[in-house]
Amino acid sequence: MSLKEQLTNDMKAAMKAGEKEKLATIRLINAALKQREVDERIEITDDVVLAVLEKMVKQRKDSISQYDAAGRTDLADVERAELKVIEAYLPEKLGEAEINAAIDAAIAETGAKSAADMGKLMGVLKPRLAGQADMGLVSQLVKKALAG
Repeated sequence: MSLKEQLTNDMKAAMKAGEKEKLATIRLINAALKQREVDERIEITDDVVLAVLEKMVKQRKDSISQYDAAGRTDLADVERAELKVIEAYLPEKLGEAEINAAIDAAIAETGAKSAADMGKLMGVLKPRLAGQADMGLVSQLVKKALAG
């Protein structure tokens, strides 16, 4: 079953169970997917769903930090609840050791030697680790690997 179908099934289940917060979050996800489908005139695949979900996670994390800084715990709690639902659809995150192994393999594959090769390396890693790793962390680990 594709992620899009799973979202639709979970939306129906949330409606029947009366889970208003989960239902609202799934509707937000579906709206973002539909918007992407219409804007880019593409058929939604699992890769596109993962990219949209990653973007939504990043937005929620940014909002939570801003709300916490402003003392708006009520709004931060809403974002945290949405974040929890969104993250349930993402694959399990890789550990630092697994990310480093992928970086080492990509370095061997591309022959990257210095920080100037970082773009080439990230270009190889991004599709491989999409949805499985925080790309900010991957970027930091790539810098460390190329510096050392």
